[in-house]
Order: sequence, then C-alpha cells, then structure tokens
Amino acid sequence: MKGYVFHGPGQSAWEEVPDPAVKEPDDAIVRVEAVTICGTDLHILKGDVPEVRPGTVLGHEAVGEIVETGGEVRTVRPGDRVLVSCVSACGRCGYCREGMYGQCRGGGGWILGHRVDGTQAEYVRVPYADLSVYPLPGALADEDAVLLSDIFPTAYEVGVLNGRVRPGDTVVVVGAGPVGLAAIATARLFAPERIVAVDLAASRLQAAKEFGAEAVADASETPEQLIADLTGGLGADVAIEAVGVPETFELCTRMVRPGGHIANVGVHAAPATLHLEDLWIKNVTITTGLVDTHSTPTLLRMAAAGRLPTRRMVTHTFPLDRMQEAYDVFGNAAETGALKVVLGVPQHDVVAVRPTL
Repeated sequence: MKGYVFHGPGQSAWEEVPDPAVKEPDDAIVRVEAVTICGTDLHILKGDVPEVRPGTVLGHEAVGEIVETGGEVRTVRPGDRVLVSCVSACGRCGYCREGMYGQCRGGGGWILGHRVDGTQAEYVRVPYADLSVYPLPGALADEDAVLLSDIFPTAYEVGVLNGRVRPGDTVVVVGAGPVGLAAIATARLFAPERIVAVDLAASRLQAAKEFGAEAVADASETPEQLIADLTGGLGADVAIEAVGVPETFELCTRMVRPGGHIANVGVHAAPATLHLEDLWIKNVTITTGLVDTHSTPTLLRMAAAGRLPTRRMVTHTFPLDRMQEAYDVFGNAAETGALKVVLGVPQHDVVAVRPTL
C-alpha cells in the first residue's frame, strides 16, 4: 500500500510501505476512506515531537471500513464503517479505568502516527479496537465524522470542559484555527454571555464569527483592552489557548479574571514564562491536557443530529494520493485560507433523519 512517511524534520513522502497486519488479538485493520491533517502533524514535520521515529506513517484521524479483526475483538466486524479515534485505550490500566484514555499506561494513548504507523495511508492497524474505533451512523458523512477523531473532542474536553465554561461566562479563545473554532462551537453549548476570538489572520477571525464568536480581536492590537472593556475591567472567566506558542499562553494569563480558568489546548514546543508574581494572588486555575476522547460517543450523536458545525470547517478536499499537496495547502493556511483538509471522501448513501412531529 501507500502511506505518508516521516523521514526526519522537513522530510516526508507519499510512498510504498508494507501492508499492515493483525499483530495482536485485539487489533483491527481499517481501510481508510477519509483522513485529515492535524496541526500536530505539522509539529512532527518541524521536529517538535522527537519521539516520532523516521519511517513512521503519520496521521491519527480517519474514517474507514473494517477489513480484518483479531480474535478478541467483539464490538466491530469486517464491513463495519467506523471512526478511528486519535487516542487508543487498553481499557485495563488505572488511567483507562478512570476514563483518562490519553494517559493510558497499557500501550495506548496517542500512539497512531506517533509511536506506531498512523492513518495517512490506504490501510491502518488500530490496536485495542474495541475501545479505539466507533461504529458510525449512516446519517453521518465521512467529511463530518472524521472531524470527531480529534479536533472536536480535543476542543470540547481540553478546552471547554477543563475550562469549566458556564452560562453567562465571558470566554476568550486565543487561536481561531480548527481547534479554536471547535472550542467556540462547543462552548456555545453552555450558553456563555459572550465568546471572543483572538487571532492574527483576518480570514480566521471571520470564520470565528461564523462559528459563533460575538466579538473578535487582532492579536497584534492589545486584545487585553477589549476583554477589559467588555468585562468592566475584570477579565475573561475562561481563556482557552489554542495555538501553542509562549506569547499566546502568556496573553491568556493577562486576560483571565481573578478566580478564572486558563485551559491550554495548544501543543507547545518551547517554554513559556509563568508570571506567578502576578498570578499567585488571583486564584487562577491553569489546566493542560491530552484529549481522552471520552466524549466521542456524545459528539457523534450530536453531529448525526446536526448540532455541530463540522462540514463548515472543511475547506479543501483531495484524493488520498494527493497527500503532499494537501499538506502544502494546510501548512500555508494564511495564504490558502485552509481550515481543515480532508482526503479520500468516497461517497456513501446517506440516510436523512427527519424529526417526528
């Protein structure tokens, strides 16, 4: 088969690789029908994730069809259409028993496209299939479903839930890329008073308005002042960091109010300064996290019911064999306007579900 292979910082190619095979009795082999590219993949290509070995097939998000399973897989079978989660869960370790699948110590966690070959290929081996793939409802198209592999659960769990967004809150989301937009969309489920998006790109600020932000601010024009003006000088109840650079994290610490929450979602490759000389007295809670995907079944139901703006986030589609072109478009989002690129996307018969009166 072919896959998109990391060969070291700045080096990658769509090329022939060995077909995956069942290695463990809880494995499944999935034929990939739709796959997308994550900002974390760009971090890997830059050399920011040194654990990824040269020769690894990248990718941790996909929709596809089960073609083979190991003898211990019980929840899916060949022919099933499934979502491949970005996080694999052994289901037996202490963290998995608490629903913290991202911290799995039994061989799971974020492994696809990280420690084992990933989803940006024609086929992928998925370990711990019973807890790591999800059967898909027929009403949910591939382009919608693939966004529930990572960005929507990440934004919802690590941003909105960790940030403890509540009705009436002022929420500021720093970074209006795909995860930031998903954070805006899912924060709206909790009826905050206002959501403010901060970014450098005018196109992404416009997208933030379309996804539900009531106000936007250019990151280069002291957004702290806008937040102060909107909140009577207090600051935001919740600041969600969705970029992953020191400047944006430190900006969040300047915009949060006493007693507020900072939820860091971005993948950081460099240290950030924590100004405890200012924060120690403010009762501020700072959370970090890798997504656990415990919310995936809930988000799947909401997406199937049309409650999540998944399709609006897909700006570009490509055949699977145009992976390098898709990376170029996604990696130059400031010029291309890309939010999410989806590759593959074969057509399925989609059954429309109409509400009963």
